[in-house]
Amino acid sequence: MTVREVKERTDAILSEVEKVIVGKHEPLTLILAAILAGGHVLIEDFPGLAKTLAARCLAQALGLSFRRIQFTPDLLPADIVGTHIFRREEGKFVFQPGPIFTQILLADEINRATPKTQSALLEAMQENQVTVEGTTYPLPQPFVVLATQNPIEYEGTFPLPEAQVDRFLARVRFGYPSVEEEVEILRRRVARKSEEVLVQTVSSPEEVLAMRKALEEVFVDPDLFRYMAELVARTRRHEALSLGASPRGTLALLRLGRAWAAIHGRDYLVPDDIKAVAIPALSHRLILSPELWTREIRAEDIVAEILASTPVPKVPA
Repeated sequence: MTVREVKERTDAILSEVEKVIVGKHEPLTLILAAILAGGHVLIEDFPGLAKTLAARCLAQALGLSFRRIQFTPDLLPADIVGTHIFRREEGKFVFQPGPIFTQILLADEINRATPKTQSALLEAMQENQVTVEGTTYPLPQPFVVLATQNPIEYEGTFPLPEAQVDRFLARVRFGYPSVEEEVEILRRRVARKSEEVLVQTVSSPEEVLAMRKALEEVFVDPDLFRYMAELVARTRRHEALSLGASPRGTLALLRLGRAWAAIHGRDYLVPDDIKAVAIPALSHRLILSPELWTREIRAEDIVAEILASTPVPKVPA
């Protein structure tokens, strides 16, 4: 598959999803870019902003299997990865796969589960496999975790460990719709005459894997390597941060940037691609200095400041 074909396929996918999700082109594009880049996404926003609906619609349009797990404090690791059960007719224990054996897994309200249960996802997110009682089981491909969490409700929640947050390729926020967009939501609901929404399948698992492979052909100018490395290095030196981004953050810029370029029809990376994905790729990896926790300073603002102050290389278009 060529990069031009990637744009054609992604245009069709986004067009289909946006028949249901109104006014969220950029966050939907970011999630799709992360899926094509082979990464996982943390969707952080308030309840009722179509996070679950967007995940389901993307899965349907991509032709990928979809499972949803509602994370709760009493959820156990075996409820996610599966366990061995005894089958009397066969006289032996047989592995019963859990809901993680899917292609798009929606981990809803992931921070409501205990750290032990959250950690059940770590091996799956990094290695695309799970290990149960010493036996390793590969996961279906492609495998993507879309996790949601409420950014303001912390009672009865367990904050995600930094090691797990770092494994998300991007953090995406939807935000509230405008009045005009909300009117359009109501109009479409009345025209649909049903709560159920239908999204046509316009891709397949094989095509998704082919699009992933095509991203490797997106050219990156050597000057952009230094630009990405400098952006990340500045997060480590920033006075407002006690912890900057790791090399995994630098690789996230590369992976997401190439996907963003391909979705926009280019087989080469430009600085604007890196700028477009920098906040989703880096902000969740940063930890503010403790003395700034009480101020209204966000990691996103610091990444934006670094982007504005870092010289942009001139690369041939």
